[in-house]
Amino acid sequence: MGPLDAFWHLLNFFAPALGVGLLVPLLAKLVWRRELKGVPWRRLAAWTTGLSALTWVVALVVFGRDGRMASYGALVCASALSLWWVGFGARAR
Repeated sequence: MGPLDAFWHLLNFFAPALGVGLLVPLLAKLVWRRELKGVPWRRLAAWTTGLSALTWVVALVVFGRDGRMASYGALVCASALSLWWVGFGARAR
């Protein structure tokens, strides 16, 4: 595997975490417009993307391969937890 192939492989591995990390805060800002008015979208996206990527790596280590349904479930739970923590929890204050 060459360097370009390795780059594309890593990009495709982290694509679900990046997609969830960018799309979920956008939708949360639309749904909870008043409640999340004081929290910048970049902050929500950074925390959600970071925790989603970390969850994706942990799921790879635990399950031994990527793309398992439990990995996607953990990804959804991690993104919801990060949105709650940053938008509504202790980090919001």
